[in-house]
Amino acid sequence: MSTETLKKPSVLFVCVHNAGRSQMAAAFLTTLSEGAIEVRSAGSQPADKVNPAAVEAMSELGIDMSAEIPKVLTTEAVKESDVVITMGCGDECPYFPGKRYEDWVLEDPAGQGVDAVRPIRDEIKTRIEGLIASLIPAAK
Repeated sequence: MSTETLKKPSVLFVCVHNAGRSQMAAAFLTTLSEGAIEVRSAGSQPADKVNPAAVEAMSELGIDMSAEIPKVLTTEAVKESDVVITMGCGDECPYFPGKRYEDWVLEDPAGQGVDAVRPIRDEIKTRIEGLIASLIPAAK
């Protein structure tokens, strides 16, 4: 059976501004899953641009988020995702039965420098590795 016939699991990361935590999580999942998982991110009140300290912290690990743009959360994005991970905006996310919801309590990197963002980035990476293992049991 071709792997193309299997539906990829899909994950939506949601935070208020879609400028820091959700963008870092999406970038990690895209990179670490090597395309095996469909990745989305959005914000309930998207910012004008991605947090520069988050971009810098990720670039230190060789992940370029500089071209990302915060996106508005839509009901459609939630409907199309198997897993919805909220980061500080759980109440604003539409709920659909049968989806896996997780709320990751993470410090908000907004307005902080790269030194403060690094530990948040590292915590997100650890959680992403666990998420990949739960979605793709045979992950390398």
